[in-house]
Amino acid sequence: MKKIAVQIGLSPIKDYLSEEGYTVKEFDNSKKNAGHFLDRYDAIIVTGENQNIMGTTQTITNTPIIDVTGMTGEEVKNQIEKKR
Repeated sequence: MKKIAVQIGLSPIKDYLSEEGYTVKEFDNSKKNAGHFLDRYDAIIVTGENQNIMGTTQTITNTPIIDVTGMTGEEVKNQIEKKR
C-alpha cells in the first residue's frame, strides 16, 4: 500500500486517495523542506501556490513531488502510479 503525503488544504484529493486505498497523511508547509519527513512517503502532493517564480526547483528528497493544481482526484492517482 502506497503512503502519500498531502498538503493541508487539499481535502478532496486526500479523501479520494484514501477511498482508493492509499495511506494518506496531511502535512503543513513547515514540513515541505524536511527531507527526513518527506522520504517516508511514496509521493508528495502539493499545490502550486508557492512555486518558484524563476521556474527553478530545488528538492531535498527523491520522493516524487506532484503539483496538483487544477487536477481531479483521478488525475492525481494516475500521476502517482506513473511516478513509481
